Amino acid sequence: MMALAEIKHFVYETCLIILAVMLMLCLLRAVLGPRVADRIVAVNMMGTMVMVMIAILAIMMEESYLIDVCLIYAMVSFLAVIVITKVYMGVYRERRSRDKEEKNG
Repeated sequence: MMALAEIKHFVYETCLIILAVMLMLCLLRAVLGPRVADRIVAVNMMGTMVMVMIAILAIMMEESYLIDVCLIYAMVSFLAVIVITKVYMGVYRERRSRDKEEKNG
């Protein structure tokens, strides 16, 4: 019979493999789209999954510094999604005002 430590290790590895597959699917969605909103949500999901993977690795390897890395990654990921959204909103507003100008004059 497997020891408890071996079972935990197997569960952690299985979770990491499942998250890696899901990460690849999100990458596919981020590349293919079809809309910009889909891409932004996919990038946000990828950031969240990477944070979960880092947290699982921290537990698996019993390294507490990885939790700090996870928190810093969370902040950077959040800021990246906010910046991408702001840029998209600026492009959308500019396109909409240009379309109104063409329609009016």
